[in-house]
Amino acid sequence: MTLPAREAVLDLLEEYPRGLSLHEIAEQLGVPPGRRRALLGLLDSLVFDGQLHGLHGDVFGLPPKKKPDPVRARGPMPSTVLPGKGLRQDRQERQDRQEPTMPGFSVAGDSNPRTSKGKSAGPENFSRGAKPVPQERVKEPVKKGLPWNTIQTPGPAAGARPRAASGDLRTGLVSVNARGFGFVSAPEFAGDDVFIPAESLGGAMHGDRVDVRIVGRSSRGSEGVVVAIAQRSAMRIAGILRRSKGGRAAAWVEPEDTRVRGPIVLTGIDALGAEGNSGDDGDLCVVIITRHPEDPNENPEGKLVAVLGRPGTLAVETQKLLILGNIQETHSDQAIAEAESYGVEVPATLFVGREDLTHIPLPTIDPEDARDHDDAVWVERTKQGGYKAWIAIADVSSYVRPGTALDEEAKVRGCSVYLPERAIPMLPRALSSNLCSLLPDVIRLCLCAEVELDTKGDVTSYRLIRGFMKSAAKLTYGSVARALDLSLVPPQDPKAEAMKEDLKVAYELSRILRGKRLSRGALDFELPEPKIIFDDAKVPTDVKKRSQDPGMKKAYQLIEELMLLGNEIVARYLVERTTPGIFRVHLRPDEAKLARLAAMCTALGVPFDLDETKDPKALSLLLKRFRDLPQASVLNMLLLRSMKQATYEPENQGHFGLASDAYLHFTSPIRRYPDVVVHRAVHHLVQSAKIDRSEQAKEMIADAARMASQAERRAMEVERGVTDLYRAFVMKDRLGETYTGAVTAIVGSGVFVALDDPFVEVLVRSEDLGHEPFEQDDDGLFLVGARSGDRIGLGDLMTVEIREVSLSRHTVYARRLSAEGVVLGTGGGSRTPKRRVPFAAPIEEPGRASKGKAAKVPSRDPDGKKKARAGARKIEKVVAKNLAKAGKPEAPAKAGKKPSTKAGLKTKGKRPKR
Repeated sequence: MTLPAREAVLDLLEEYPRGLSLHEIAEQLGVPPGRRRALLGLLDSLVFDGQLHGLHGDVFGLPPKKKPDPVRARGPMPSTVLPGKGLRQDRQERQDRQEPTMPGFSVAGDSNPRTSKGKSAGPENFSRGAKPVPQERVKEPVKKGLPWNTIQTPGPAAGARPRAASGDLRTGLVSVNARGFGFVSAPEFAGDDVFIPAESLGGAMHGDRVDVRIVGRSSRGSEGVVVAIAQRSAMRIAGILRRSKGGRAAAWVEPEDTRVRGPIVLTGIDALGAEGNSGDDGDLCVVIITRHPEDPNENPEGKLVAVLGRPGTLAVETQKLLILGNIQETHSDQAIAEAESYGVEVPATLFVGREDLTHIPLPTIDPEDARDHDDAVWVERTKQGGYKAWIAIADVSSYVRPGTALDEEAKVRGCSVYLPERAIPMLPRALSSNLCSLLPDVIRLCLCAEVELDTKGDVTSYRLIRGFMKSAAKLTYGSVARALDLSLVPPQDPKAEAMKEDLKVAYELSRILRGKRLSRGALDFELPEPKIIFDDAKVPTDVKKRSQDPGMKKAYQLIEELMLLGNEIVARYLVERTTPGIFRVHLRPDEAKLARLAAMCTALGVPFDLDETKDPKALSLLLKRFRDLPQASVLNMLLLRSMKQATYEPENQGHFGLASDAYLHFTSPIRRYPDVVVHRAVHHLVQSAKIDRSEQAKEMIADAARMASQAERRAMEVERGVTDLYRAFVMKDRLGETYTGAVTAIVGSGVFVALDDPFVEVLVRSEDLGHEPFEQDDDGLFLVGARSGDRIGLGDLMTVEIREVSLSRHTVYARRLSAEGVVLGTGGGSRTPKRRVPFAAPIEEPGRASKGKAAKVPSRDPDGKKKARAGARKIEKVVAKNLAKAGKPEAPAKAGKKPSTKAGLKTKGKRPKR
């Protein structure tokens, strides 16, 4: 049987203003049970086009006829559905959100050249739908708020992105919805994603790069079909292991990410080892795809990478993140053997041809919990009143040589990974914690930038030195801040106090360098970072903001500015000599994202000219204007989100965020592979050795740069994921507690609210915001109540109650409260909208074949209550009977909620998550 026409659905719902459930609609229109999933897709398609509204659960109704909203001139967003069951709300919440930092450019990014951690934003996702159907009912095009719904108008606007015409080919990433359809996005067509019906995806899976052909256009935008798969995504998938009840031979994995096609069938025999599918039913596992589907009706095949144990525990969820990120905690035996072969002291042969720098004190200055020490500094005043600085960096490249197991493993790892309670080093500990670490009072190899500057901080001369050194002290930011009288909080350190006068000279130079950098337009973001507090058993107990002590910040900036100076000196050195290397590149901001920031600035009365954003100096001045505003943190995040990701490239293209013409990473070779490659180039230049400029050598450097960028993103995602996991773990014992925080992000599924203490972000889903649909404005800066006009904007304070914690999603869920503590959201169950409760599903008793007869819709009485209660009681009796047959006690129904029809029912398969 074919699905009913859209007109038939709309005509039916005109008779029932309060709406009908999926099963009621199917019964009325004669849709058999086997076609109800397709019917659900048709209903969501109508929601997508604004012709229906989702009400609650699987209940649909016609959009209410509303008077013009005085708050918003344009019509309601068709994608807004209460309670969060409609389009654009199915994606996993954490990926739907844009994170406040970007990899390689953040407070912990290129502005701090000693680390390259950060956060990134995932592409926006959408809900499940169905085949594109001709628009029979819509007589006039209505402008929608979403990019793919924008109706063409005569003549393109200035600066408009190109649109696709029928027959055009396009390549981009496919984002698959949990219900099967997808969207393909490409950077050059960012405002016009291509809708791909489920049957047109072919064998494409979520995250693949695909070629699509445009086959038409409707109110949802361009529609297409996948014609080829250009590149498969990395397919390590986490999921729940399932086994057939009849034996252990048949096994499969249900993916945790509902966007991934599943189940994933495990091949091979039931045996231990990498080729088997051993493990218990219900275990959390990670599987790698061994065979991708070739058409929409095929499932992928795979084999187990690891069986981790029962889901939902801290250790298991942490291990899952590491395996998904392909993070290896242990090094290979060969790499460890090579590292240990150098011994515990520098081999005498490595001193040949090096300059002795042991007469320079060169202390290291790091956080108290630093796991390695790869830089040391010293600054003296010159006779002319200027400065002479030594920036000494551990010489890792003399141990990690091309062609060795050490080098291959370091290239694959790309960087060290820093978890809240431990580090996973790029190099074996024999090097990272000993032979390459600049420990006090021991001789270590180094590459040193000796730089002379005048009184204004301008570089007058410099030279790069292959040397060896002996650090005089291991100082911390706290001890330096105390010695410089910047803070009275940290305890005194005798060694820091002994170096006080010389540290003052270094601090003086750092302030001059910082002033010059900011005046040329370098961006200076100030965003707080979380610090996880652990008990003696290494169990997270609290989350605080990292120290905001101004004195500690200035001590940190002392090292930051000298590291930036060293990186720029070496970048200039390589550029002047046209030497191949790996550069750190940061391109201009995304104009579309800046437009969103401009809209908020306009709303707040903050001057903002989009043309000026092409100049980093203008953006820097804008950041300064933000500091005095109550919404400063949100504005900072919006600006940071508009930044492009910094990447490693074989060619110098400048660094926008640092307002630098040439920049690279030189100062952290213990934990970043690009620094090792740069050190090798410096060695060749200093020794006047021949530089390999062949195409093969350039290709090797380009390959290393690409791998380093990928490794950095993987490490960043794992670090952020583990931190979010620990933050969620801290909140699992705080259910029911009330907090007040600021709205930091508005996403399709709701809003994120940042709490101060504990320093945690919580997600308030759409159904937990209030007793009405909330619609996003065009710029995504506000949510507006469809009936009341209640506005929720970025930066607004919101009182919330913690109601759920998901360790598997690393997310804390809350519901909105009024100022008086009254629950405003409906999702918590304390308040239920006063509407008729329809039948939830056709009942099928255990052990009895279904005859395909669904429960009939109760006849409508004047107020719809009597029959609804009778229907609910009928369902409750059948469920109780099923539970009794299964030998399970009946769970008491919660007040104000419908009795569940899931327990004790025989079903043909799990219902997809919405």
